[in-house]
Amino acid sequence: MKNIVLIGMSGAGKSTLGVLLAKALGMDFIDTDIIIQQREGRLLQQIIDYDGTDKFLETEAETILGLDVRNCVIATGGSVVYSEPAMRALKKRGVTVYLYAEFEEIKRRLADIKTRGIVIHDKASLYDIYTERLPLYEKYADIKIDCTGRRIEETVEYLVREIRRISGAPAEKARKRKFGSGNEC
Repeated sequence: MKNIVLIGMSGAGKSTLGVLLAKALGMDFIDTDIIIQQREGRLLQQIIDYDGTDKFLETEAETILGLDVRNCVIATGGSVVYSEPAMRALKKRGVTVYLYAEFEEIKRRLADIKTRGIVIHDKASLYDIYTERLPLYEKYADIKIDCTGRRIEETVEYLVREIRRISGAPAEKARKRKFGSGNEC
């Protein structure tokens, strides 16, 4: 089976949902943020603080481009959409699922963005980053799910059905699907 690539804002539920989705589909799970931390020997926030956002984005893209995996659910960092080469590589080998959540939901889930390892340019606010990334997530998504207030189990069940429905079809030709709101994702 092709990889399932989860994209979306930090706090959307990519890592949490990814583990459950991998288990439900009998796939492996990879979190690119953890790979970066292991590779660099530091937390994401430390990398951003000491090396800067541009260097972090370069490291993130290199990490993605270096992945050679199949049959994996891949939780990406929220900033991966800034790298077109990284996104092309991910889409070539998988189906891209955008976990959307409304801004207020993201803000609620991210108690302290200063320690979360979020790439924020200059003096941009969380809202600025959110609105900047939305069109990029939309651009790269094969499937979009609104996770605002949705139960994670419900989202996993829906995704399992959708992935099985489109498996075997090239990711580029997969129809974009939307899933409405409900309980927490």
